[in-house]
Amino acid sequence: MNSRTRLLTALDHREPDRIPFDLGSTQVTGIHVVAYRALRDALGLPLVEPTLCDTIQQLALPDDDVIKALGVDTRGLFPLNSHNHGIVTEDGGDYWLYRDEWGITHRQPKDEGLYFSIWQVPLPQDDVSVQDIERLPWPDTGAAWRLAGLREQAEQYRAAGYAVVLKDSFAGIFEFAQRVVGMENLLVLMALKPEVAGALFDKLLELKLAYWQTALTELGDPSAGSGQSLVDVVTYADDYGSQVSQIISPRMFRQQLKPRVQQVFELQARLAPHAKRFFHSDGNVRPLIPDFIEIGVQILNPIHIRATGMEPAALKRDFGRDLVFWGGGVDTQGVLPTATPQEVKDDVRRNVEALAAGGGYVFNTIHNIQADVPPENILAMVAALREVSL
Repeated sequence: MNSRTRLLTALDHREPDRIPFDLGSTQVTGIHVVAYRALRDALGLPLVEPTLCDTIQQLALPDDDVIKALGVDTRGLFPLNSHNHGIVTEDGGDYWLYRDEWGITHRQPKDEGLYFSIWQVPLPQDDVSVQDIERLPWPDTGAAWRLAGLREQAEQYRAAGYAVVLKDSFAGIFEFAQRVVGMENLLVLMALKPEVAGALFDKLLELKLAYWQTALTELGDPSAGSGQSLVDVVTYADDYGSQVSQIISPRMFRQQLKPRVQQVFELQARLAPHAKRFFHSDGNVRPLIPDFIEIGVQILNPIHIRATGMEPAALKRDFGRDLVFWGGGVDTQGVLPTATPQEVKDDVRRNVEALAAGGGYVFNTIHNIQADVPPENILAMVAALREVSL
């Protein structure tokens, strides 16, 4: 099997020749540039200046030599957006400041800062109105220039035998709404002024649909026949879970967000029916998983096994027929950065044995590999994956 066939077999809930491995195909399955440089050095690969696929999170795009050395099966397509395009920083004293196309100001500490975080939102006032939302200068997410070069990349990846993953243009509707008005403000609006929160959600839905309409039209594959695509996986990332519970109640999700998110999945399914739909949410989302399945989610990521209710064997037992699990291969909160290489291997074996039986599993860490992860632990993770795949 080549990489693409391997991944597609797993996505079809069948066991491939080995467990497919993803590193860096999305902004939630990647590696911090500090850890990436150390990994290249540990692999004995030449010094290069890494390409950042996400400047805000400081994620490195894995180079071809790393992809081949580790046996990675996926390649990602990253549209031009506020995390990787037109980033101009300003001196803000102790911080570097960056104001993006949405009007969000990010900042990164000058001394040993590892990533940017949101400092100021466009609508911080606690009396946000529908008119305030309408007056914001929203970016054109459906612009063709955001896809510059992506079709050529997709064709190259497909020709080389890799599975192709297409990233969304911006974070999920719930998460991005927090970036527009602030998290506290959004939660209050959802509880007390749902019509205002709904106007914001509707605008973000409009922008999301515009992106996917353009992207999946552009990345179609005429040579493969009607309905085919150069993309194997399409993504959507929104965070509904905390370490122990959900950020909002399941009832609130079902009333205010579920119908809107469903429209995104329906458009993806219509324009790219052969591409699988990948959904990311950190934390405990177990009560929402039946809802995700109902609205068209086919792949769940990152399988946050340290969160309450996210025990991998139980997830596989209860939802393994309907969902592919992508991630959950090793704990990135406690094990990967601080454990011994042997402890990393043991964690990988436990998790993979619970999630991979019968197919329907793609290996990745639980979210991105952070800067404090030593390269020997990454190599131990890969070695353990190879051992359990035999």
